[in-house]
Amino acid sequence: MITAIFDLDGTLADTICDLGDAVNYGLEKLGCPTHDYESYKQMVGNGAKKLCERALPEGKKDRSAELHGLFREYYSAHYLDKTRLYDGIKETLEKLQSRGVVLAVATNKPEDVAREIVWELLPDIDFVKVLGGVDYRPHKPDSAILIEIFAALPDAENRVYMIGDSNVDVQTAKNAGITSIGCAWGFRGRAELEAEGADYIAERASDIADIILK
Repeated sequence: MITAIFDLDGTLADTICDLGDAVNYGLEKLGCPTHDYESYKQMVGNGAKKLCERALPEGKKDRSAELHGLFREYYSAHYLDKTRLYDGIKETLEKLQSRGVVLAVATNKPEDVAREIVWELLPDIDFVKVLGGVDYRPHKPDSAILIEIFAALPDAENRVYMIGDSNVDVQTAKNAGITSIGCAWGFRGRAELEAEGADYIAERASDIADIILK
């Protein structure tokens, strides 16, 4: 059996504009300077709370909880305004599913919103689990989120891949003892994935199926 576990932001979908808009909404409310979308690509990856902390200027970090609340207020209503699947993702997931690959999502994005995005953008894909950031489970790169997915898999010989766009995803795979596939089209780029030691690099979505089904 083969299982493919996907990150969401920067891997399945380009979410950076909606994330950036939500943080900028909160920053404006707090009278703090905002950031462009490219800057946010270096801030995401460790969950919404860490994103808000990173977005605040020095001397204002103590307002991160307040910013996170404002972020959640805006993002909960606007998480699909500009978010889109990357080219070829739907077709790749359909191919994997048709070949019997078990699919799952493991993201640091808040779990409720992650599930809404996945179900809205990929309604025909059967994911065994869609897990995100929650207070009771450590965030990636801790392997707890993957261990929870492993528990839902049949008790059989299993080849598991973690697919993501950042060093966090590669570290998560290493911590769980599974194979990593880095997505070069994501927020962080090929250089970061290579530096972190990704087992494979996918230049386009179709490469994921080629690697897994080889």
